[in-house]
Amino acid sequence: MNRFFLLLMFSILTFNVMAQEKIVQTAGRDQLGAFAPKFAELNDDVLFGEVWSRTDKLGLRDRSLVTITSLISQGITDNSLVYHLQSAKKNGITRTEIAEIITHIAFYAGWPKAWAAFNLAKGVWAEDTAGEDAKAAFQREMIFSIGEPNTAYAQYFTGNSYLAPVSREQVNISNVTFEPRCRNNWHIHRATSGGGQMLIGVAGRGWYQEEGKPAVAILPGTVIHIPANVKHWHGAAADSWFAHLAFEISGENTSNEWLEPVTDEEYGLIHR
Repeated sequence: MNRFFLLLMFSILTFNVMAQEKIVQTAGRDQLGAFAPKFAELNDDVLFGEVWSRTDKLGLRDRSLVTITSLISQGITDNSLVYHLQSAKKNGITRTEIAEIITHIAFYAGWPKAWAAFNLAKGVWAEDTAGEDAKAAFQREMIFSIGEPNTAYAQYFTGNSYLAPVSREQVNISNVTFEPRCRNNWHIHRATSGGGQMLIGVAGRGWYQEEGKPAVAILPGTVIHIPANVKHWHGAAADSWFAHLAFEISGENTSNEWLEPVTDEEYGLIHR
């Protein structure tokens, strides 16, 4: 058994991930430095300082996939697998993907090993499972579809949002859904004439706030008129999913200017 594989099997990890930068690992020295200093050096400096840090050759997500496959195939389902499952989640492997990965491994590594791995994976992705259940329950509350993840505008949102086109004729109308605590950045609908936006609450509870003014609650049926050239944000309450219809108002020289995120401190003030 070569050195890399031995280290891979028995590492218990705590590392800070930064793409394209060297990963700093201290678990070996923290736990085994006095007892097995050479092993600690190989773990921290070689396995993570060199191998895991070669993200220009193989990304962290793929390295997580290789690692958990190797561990499960050998029947290693101790704390090391739990940590690598947690790392895989941080590196972008979703609940749906890990379920499919372990199912695939089962046919090659053995059914009992897959069962053991599933028991651990369920715990690691438990919050995601709860989130999916809450999302499904919220969908049953409203007539419009939640739609697909709002990936095109994800950089302008804190938390996860979803977008479902309702109409693209005469007036652009979309149903926008926010998970609890999700909100968009401060932004301005620019126009030299006309323009702006109108929101109508569909389900759940959310907030709308213009700069310098108190936040306004949005409930099903609430209508919010947003003038052009006014800085504002909108999103879900901390304890509720939320959806609204967004109507784009026609105007001249219209554009959308995205600004800074709504900080946790700003958001927290409206929940006091």
